[in-house]
Amino acid sequence: MSDEIEFYAIDPREQPQERAELRQLLAQCDLDLEEGIETFVVGRHGRRLVACAGLDHNIVKCVATAPDWRGSSLSLTLMSEIVHLALERGHLHLFLYTRPRNVEFFAGCGFHALAEVPGHVSLMENTPVGISGYCRRLAAERRPGQRIGCIVMNANPFTRGHEYLVRLAAAQCDWLHLFVVREDVSQFSYRDRFALVHKGVAGVPRLTLHHGSEYMVSRASFPDYFFKEKGIVGDCCTAIDLLLFRDYIAPALGVTHRFVGTEPFCATTRKYNADMQYWLQQAPSAAPPVAVVEVPRTSCEGVPISASEVRRLLRAGHPGRIASLVPPDTLQLLNDKYSPVFRRDRPEVSA
Repeated sequence: MSDEIEFYAIDPREQPQERAELRQLLAQCDLDLEEGIETFVVGRHGRRLVACAGLDHNIVKCVATAPDWRGSSLSLTLMSEIVHLALERGHLHLFLYTRPRNVEFFAGCGFHALAEVPGHVSLMENTPVGISGYCRRLAAERRPGQRIGCIVMNANPFTRGHEYLVRLAAAQCDWLHLFVVREDVSQFSYRDRFALVHKGVAGVPRLTLHHGSEYMVSRASFPDYFFKEKGIVGDCCTAIDLLLFRDYIAPALGVTHRFVGTEPFCATTRKYNADMQYWLQQAPSAAPPVAVVEVPRTSCEGVPISASEVRRLLRAGHPGRIASLVPPDTLQLLNDKYSPVFRRDRPEVSA
């Protein structure tokens, strides 16, 4: 039956008619067409759209087949097509979002369960040793102590607020593990963000600085974080990210406490902080709970310091007001690389 199907790839943003058909097929399967999916593999039987699977970088989403075509080999062929497309584009490590009821089927396609929000969504990956291998590497960085802290920060860019949070958390812990979000979709590059954090926490005792991974605050674990400027906040996606942390990352490092700063400005980050209270401390899990410590943000002239405010001032062309919000290394980076306003204000240097 699936031999009669023609498969091909489309960009839904550029083909509105096919986009409307995708939306209709997904609705039949109780799914929404997610914004940001760059490519779909679609299958047509004659003129009728009967199957689709979306690819957002290395994440497979919105997999659907028409109800009257289920039970055939169509779904297997569809998965083969989308995995082949991902491999062609250099994506070897794949993640997949699906309904929990479909986990068994996708396990037959080579995917392995990572985390599940019961009754809502499951995250899977196409390797049996991905998360376990990552946690074995983390475990090599484990340190002894009764109170082991953790911070995950984007630091876009690193501010005096981040520095305050790190130093306060380190002072309260036997050891502190600090992760920098690795996803490279922020205004400041990952290379620059990590370098700024590295310089900013130099000299803080009992601290290990880690590179981030796809298993924490990434496109795979928490895609909504990277669309927070649009005010999009997904309950299930915060849960997936936090469950990965509680079930895998925290046990690997022996983390007992996770530190976050209060969030007066960003609705997405504020909700993420609130959701930590349930998913890290109260939700049923084989892993021990992780205590959430929410630290009031430090302020400058009565206003909480935030990276979003630094970016706003940068866009508005107010470099002078930024100096009090960031450490010298961040200010130097802005001066040298990120702000045309800074560069305009610099004196001409003759050759």
